[in-house]
Amino acid sequence: MSGFEFIFSLFGLLLGLALAEGLGGLSRSIKASHKVRIGYATALLGIFVSCDVVTFWMYGWSLRDLLPLNWPVMFGGFVVTGIYYVSTSLIFPDDPEEWGNLDGHFDKHSRKVLIGILLCNAALLTTAVALGGLPVVNLRSAVVTLSFFPVILIAIVVNKRRVVMACLIWLILLYPLSVLW
Repeated sequence: MSGFEFIFSLFGLLLGLALAEGLGGLSRSIKASHKVRIGYATALLGIFVSCDVVTFWMYGWSLRDLLPLNWPVMFGGFVVTGIYYVSTSLIFPDDPEEWGNLDGHFDKHSRKVLIGILLCNAALLTTAVALGGLPVVNLRSAVVTLSFFPVILIAIVVNKRRVVMACLIWLILLYPLSVLW
């Protein structure tokens, strides 16, 4: 087993659990859909976070040859993947029927979720720069990678549902855009 395989056995497990937590929350909400309205805001947040977790997993793979097997990497990876797990668990309520409409749950928890995702991405960018140097800045990287940070900050600071939803749409569109461009 390589050092990366050892490291990623923990990271992959926690990232997989984060995805499972989000999907479980979605499943519970769909099962309760006769009593609760999920709403576009919650759906957008779930899609965004799921895309971001998968992208983080892919970035982990791309850094596989650069990650040393040591305590700071293991602990830092645990903290980041733990934040992903907690953030994902906050997207949907444990008991959707208590809410009636998940927009209220979104309003109460979306800022915490977005702050968690921002922290994870800042840690990823910091790690990538520390291990591989500064990335090339061009139009593509400015739009696809660097626009992420100001847009998510706008969503966190403004914290109005329509603004957050517009920001989430932009952030979600970055994933297919990065594939196509």
